Amino acid sequence: MASRPVTGPVFATHPKVEAALAETLARGEVGVQVAAYVRGKLALEGWAGLADLERGRPADAATLFPVFSVTKAVTATALHIQAERGLIDYAAPMAAYWPEFAQNGKAAITVEQMLSHRSGVPQMPKGATPERLCDWDWMVQEIAKLEPMFEPGTLNAYQSYSFGWLAGELVRRTDSRRRAFGDFVRQEIAEPLGIEDLWIGLPASALPRGARLVSDIPERKPGSETALSLAAKPDKGERDDVLYNRDDIRMACLPGGGAIGNARSIARFFAMLAGGGALDGVRLLSPGRLSYCATPRDHADEPDQVLYGGGNVMAMSKGGFWLDGTVFGAGPGVLCHAGLGGSAGFANLDSQLAVSICHNRLFAGYSVKNPDHPLYPLGQAVREAVERL
Repeated sequence: MASRPVTGPVFATHPKVEAALAETLARGEVGVQVAAYVRGKLALEGWAGLADLERGRPADAATLFPVFSVTKAVTATALHIQAERGLIDYAAPMAAYWPEFAQNGKAAITVEQMLSHRSGVPQMPKGATPERLCDWDWMVQEIAKLEPMFEPGTLNAYQSYSFGWLAGELVRRTDSRRRAFGDFVRQEIAEPLGIEDLWIGLPASALPRGARLVSDIPERKPGSETALSLAAKPDKGERDDVLYNRDDIRMACLPGGGAIGNARSIARFFAMLAGGGALDGVRLLSPGRLSYCATPRDHADEPDQVLYGGGNVMAMSKGGFWLDGTVFGAGPGVLCHAGLGGSAGFANLDSQLAVSICHNRLFAGYSVKNPDHPLYPLGQAVREAVERL
C-alpha cells in the first residue's frame, strides 16, 4: 500500500459507496471514480480524492482517467461490429483483410486466434519508442513484419500491447471509409450510445481534465517473467505512469491500452454489453454475438504465458474479453476487462449490471478476491447497493 496520506472530497449517490470510496483513500488510493448501471439506467456514481496529487487538484465527475487494458473491450467491440455487418469472419485468416500481415509465417493466423490471445504474436516490434507508439502507420507496418513466437493456436499468450493494432487495423481495413480507429470508436460506438467521455486519442481541449498517474508498482525482479512476457512490452524506456502522463501518448490512438475516460462514460459502454448489445434503443451487437463473446477461449484452463509475468491461468473468451478478473466478480454471463494498476470495466449479461472503476494510482500484487485488495470494499459496496434495484 502507498504510504502517502491522501485527502480530498468524497461524494457518492449511495452511502455504502461513499463509505467505500473513503476506505479506498485509507488504503492508499489517490483519486477514484465509480459508476454503475442497472438494466440500462445509471444507478449510482461517486468519486473521491485527488486527480493530481502534486497540485492538489480534486477529482470530480468530469475527471478523465487512463484505463489501460480496459481499452481492449472497446477495441474488440469495434471488431465485433464489423463482424455483425458481415465484414469480418472470425474463422478467416487475418491476412484476408490485411494482406501484408501474411509475411513471415502469419498467413494462416485467424481472427479468432488473435481475439483469444492465441495468435503467436504477443510481442511488440523492436524500436517501439513512445514516439513510435503514437505513429499508427509505423506500428502496423512493423507488426505486419513480425514472426510468430510460437505456432499460432498452441499457447495462451496475452497480447498486452499488440492486440490493439492487430484488431484495430482489421477494423480500419474493413471500414469502407477507412477512418482512423479512434474516429471509428467515436462515430460507431460513443456517439450512437450518447457516451461523452470515452476517448482513444484524447482531444487537446480535454487534456486539462486528465488525472495524473502515480505508481506503486515495483520493478520486477530478474527472472520473474517469461520470454513471451518480456517481449510483449515495447521499448518505451519509461515507467508506465511517466509514459501515460505524456500529452502525446494521451492524444495518440493506442487501441490496446490508451483509452481515457470517466467512470460514467465507461460504465455506459459496458451497460450496452450488459444489455445484450443494446442500450436505449440503440443496438450495436446481437445477443448471439454476445454469447460468442462470452464463450471461453480454446484451452482456457492452460496458463497464459504473458499475463502477470506468465504462468497464470486467466479466464478469457474467444471474443477478446475477460470472463473474470475484476472486484465485481465472475460468472457465465460476465464480460469484463481489467487494466494495468486496477482499472476495471464489468458487464453481467444476466443481471444487466455494468460497472466501471477509474483511478490514478497504479498498483500490483493483489488478487481481486483478496479483501486486502485496495478496491475490494468498493466492489462489495456496489454489489450491496444495487442488489435491491
